[in-house]
Amino acid sequence: MSAPAAHAADLLMQLSNPLRLRALAELLRHGNNGVSINEMSIYLDLPKPEAGELLGRLVGAGLATGTGNGDFRARVEVLRDAAQALDRAQPIAPLLANFPQLKSYFSHGRLTSLPPTMSDRYQQIAELFARFLAVDGILTEDEVNTRIAVVADDVAAVRRMLVETGWLERDRAGSSYGSARTFA
Repeated sequence: MSAPAAHAADLLMQLSNPLRLRALAELLRHGNNGVSINEMSIYLDLPKPEAGELLGRLVGAGLATGTGNGDFRARVEVLRDAAQALDRAQPIAPLLANFPQLKSYFSHGRLTSLPPTMSDRYQQIAELFARFLAVDGILTEDEVNTRIAVVADDVAAVRRMLVETGWLERDRAGSSYGSARTFA
């Protein structure tokens, strides 16, 4: 597991506790005004020591700032930074940087939708996937599917797009694939 993935997993583990998640939600709700331990104990209907422990754990995880009876504030940028680090660690991220016009079709390194088949974006996303697959020689359908599945759920649609746009060529039986075009 990469360092960004481990950090994000730790943050999610901290927030998997329903009370900690509620406490963070309260901090977010109050924004820059912050929340004291006394206020948090009222909002969550908990004794002050338990409210203090929740806030202490959020501070320890880097999700909040504050100490003692002072005001605690959420650090939402920690979650945002962790999500962005995970996005940058996705296998398609380096190629997607060269195709900024296609970012709206992806979420967290996964293809979420395909553009209309007759559009320029359809051709561009096909080229992006062709570069990502880096087909060198002949691949079986399972090998192509495995490579596509790393970044897309609808493997058949992406494979069909690659064949339709001429980036992949398949044999008559449809069991093996090879590169049909070279990159400019």
